[in-house]
Amino acid sequence: MTDDARTLVVEGVSKVYETPTGPNMVLADVSLRAEPGETFAILGPSGSGKSTLLNIIGSLDRPTSGSVRLGPIHVTALEGPMLAQFRAHEVGFIFQDHHLLPQLTAVENVALPALAAGAADGAAQRARELLERMGVGGRADAFPAKLSGGERQRVAAARALINGARLLLCDEPTGNLDRETGLRLMELLRELSEDGVTVLMVTHNTEQAAMLGRGLALREGRLEPWEGEAGGAGA
Repeated sequence: MTDDARTLVVEGVSKVYETPTGPNMVLADVSLRAEPGETFAILGPSGSGKSTLLNIIGSLDRPTSGSVRLGPIHVTALEGPMLAQFRAHEVGFIFQDHHLLPQLTAVENVALPALAAGAADGAAQRARELLERMGVGGRADAFPAKLSGGERQRVAAARALINGARLLLCDEPTGNLDRETGLRLMELLRELSEDGVTVLMVTHNTEQAAMLGRGLALREGRLEPWEGEAGGAGA
């Protein structure tokens, strides 16, 4: 299969932390391939390495061994300005906590990564367009304190995409939301995948995991198919 410019390839990734009682292997020879527009749910108990895997894929952490590649970009080899450029333009994060700056409006929060990347021209307009797409265009000038939990997460999703990221890494993005609001956010993630955005989501929620195309489970540091995958979209 010929790699697309945005194909994600994780090969033999291991992560070992040194502890007072000896080495702790969190990830053991993890491999994963995701084509543009694919959606993955990654499940597993607390401490199984789910967030560590997302952080390595997103270049926030480095593996002890193995590699991550996004199309032609060897993520695990990036340093300095090239690493900063990758984080700014190629990958977006949505966390359980939205991390919106309280002193900025929704549109200002969304535009902020574009300003930081030196792409100020048209940033506010792009931010408003993204907020419209996320269904919160009418809340563009509201401060985070005036937004509901679901609205804040939709603003966070818009912020993650402002610089054109095609890989979206979501770490328990619905963890602070009620069931109905969480399901609406899941529908949004599926809609984004239809435009070629690759979505990897860490979750404990099996109902929401079943809405994504593929399910994977981390057990004792190893990645394997999730048995509940059959209910997922596109499974």
